[in-house]
Amino acid sequence: MAEKITMPRLSDTMEEGTVVKWHKNVGETVSEGDILAEIETDKAIQEFESEYDGVLLYQGIEEGKAAPVDAVLAIIGEKGEKVDLNNDHSSSNDVAVQSTEKTETPTQKAVDQTVPKEVKIINMPRLSDTMEEGTVAQWHKKVGDTVSEGDILAEIETDKAVQEFESEYDGTLLFIGAEEGKGAPVDTILAIIGPKDFDVSGIISGNHQPTETVEEKEIVQETKESTSIEHTVSTTNNNQRERIFASPLAKSLAQEKGIDLKQVVGSGDQGRIVKKDVENFQPKTTEKSAEATSFMAQKETLSVPNSQMRKVIAKRLSASKFTAPHYYLNVEVNMDNCILARKQMNDAHPESKISFNDIIVKASALALRKHPQVNSSWQDDATLIHGEINVGVAVAVEDGLLVPVIKNTDFKTFSEISSAVKDLAGRARDRKLKADEMEGSTFTVSNLGMFGIKSFTSIINQPNSSILSVGAIVQKPIVKDGQIVVGNTMELNMACDHRTVDGATGAQFLQTLVKYLENPIAMFV
Repeated sequence: MAEKITMPRLSDTMEEGTVVKWHKNVGETVSEGDILAEIETDKAIQEFESEYDGVLLYQGIEEGKAAPVDAVLAIIGEKGEKVDLNNDHSSSNDVAVQSTEKTETPTQKAVDQTVPKEVKIINMPRLSDTMEEGTVAQWHKKVGDTVSEGDILAEIETDKAVQEFESEYDGTLLFIGAEEGKGAPVDTILAIIGPKDFDVSGIISGNHQPTETVEEKEIVQETKESTSIEHTVSTTNNNQRERIFASPLAKSLAQEKGIDLKQVVGSGDQGRIVKKDVENFQPKTTEKSAEATSFMAQKETLSVPNSQMRKVIAKRLSASKFTAPHYYLNVEVNMDNCILARKQMNDAHPESKISFNDIIVKASALALRKHPQVNSSWQDDATLIHGEINVGVAVAVEDGLLVPVIKNTDFKTFSEISSAVKDLAGRARDRKLKADEMEGSTFTVSNLGMFGIKSFTSIINQPNSSILSVGAIVQKPIVKDGQIVVGNTMELNMACDHRTVDGATGAQFLQTLVKYLENPIAMFV
C-alpha cells in the first residue's frame, strides 16, 4: 500500500517549505530513517527522514520550489505501483496510486512518452520573495541553439531587478515559452531543453499550458508588426513594407516614450534596436517640428502598462498603509556640528566622501541599539524584536523605488556605510541587485532632502515598524546662547506602527538620534 507524504510543519511559524535538495530519486529504494530531502523553512534548512520502507514513486515538489504545508511531498510504495498523473499534485492532497494490473490512462502514456528524463522543463523562477511574474528582458539563446550548464539563457526582469538566468542543463533549446518584453507568471513554462530534434508538441499540449507555440508566436508577432505603423517603414512605390528589427522591450519603450523607431539607430546584432538604443535616443527636430510635437503631446492621453515593480509597490504600500496604524513624529535638528564633523572626516579620508545620509544611517543604527523596540516587526501572535540592525536605504529608480539593505549597520564605520550605499544604490538604478540584498531590513531611511524637500512623511516599509524621512538642510535664523544667529537645520519625520512602537518610545528614539547628529563625537564614544 502506497504511503502519501506531505510537506511537514517543521517550525511553529512555517507556512510553506522549499525543497533544497532531493536525496532520493523516483524509482530508488527507500528505508525507514533514510534522508529523503533537505527542506528549507522560514528559519532553517532541515533534513527530512522517511518513516516508511519501499520505493520512491513520486516527487511532488521540484528542487528549489516552495509548497504549502500539507501539500504532497512524495509517495512511497511497492515497486510497480503507478501514480495517477491526472491530479494536480502541487495543489491537491488527493493523489491516486494504481497497481500495474490496472490499465494506464492515455494521459499517463502521453506523459511517459513525451517527458523522458533527458528533457528538462524550465519554469519561470521566483527570483525574489515578492515576485509573482517575470518579464524576459532579453533571450541570450534561441530555439535550436546548443545550451551548456552555466550558459545565460535569458535576462529576467522581476519587480525589483533584472537578473541573468543560467541554465542548469546541457542540451538544445527546444522551446521558448515567454516572449521578450512579455510578462509570465511564476512557475509557467519558460523553456524546454533536451536532445536535438526532440518533438515537444506532446509536452506543450499535455500537462502544461504555454500561451503560444513557437509557430503561433511568430505569426502573431508578424501580424502585429504588419498592422502597426510604428513597426513598419515605407519602401518602394509598390507599397511593400519592411520590418524594423527591434526587440519587443525596445518597441514597448518606444511606444511609451512616443519615439518613432524609424529614427533610432540599432546597436544590436545586424542593426537590431535594443532597449538602450531607445533610452539613449536624442531626436533631431527643427524648432517648428518640436513645437508641433509639444502641442500634440499635450493633447494625448497615454495608457502606460504598469510594470511588475509598480504593481508590487502599489500592493505592498497599500497593505502597509491600511493594516499598520501609522502615526508621525517630527523633530528639527541643528546640523552645524554635523557639517563640521563631515568636513573633518572627508578632509582626513578624501577617498571616502561621506555624505550626510551616511551619517544619518549610522546614527539611526546606533539609536536603534539603544531603543530595540523600534527595531521590531509585528506578528499576529508576538512582536519580533530583531537582534540584528539592518538599515534599508530607499533608492529612487526609473520605475519606482527599491530599498537595498545594509546588514549589521551598527557595526560598520562611516566609510564602510558610504561605500556600501554607493555600490547598492548604483546597482539598484541599473536593476542589478540580488534578491538577498533587498531583504532583511529592520528599519528604513528615506532621504528627499537632496531634491530640496524640507519635510515629508513616508509609508512604513513592512515588516519594519518605522521609517525615517529626511529633509533638506536649510539655513535659517535660530536662537543660540540667547542670540539670533544663522544656523543650519534639518527636519526629520518618523512614521511608526502603533502596534509595536508607542509614542513615548518613538520620541525617545528621536531624542537619541538628535543627540548623535547634533554631537557627532557621541557616535565615537
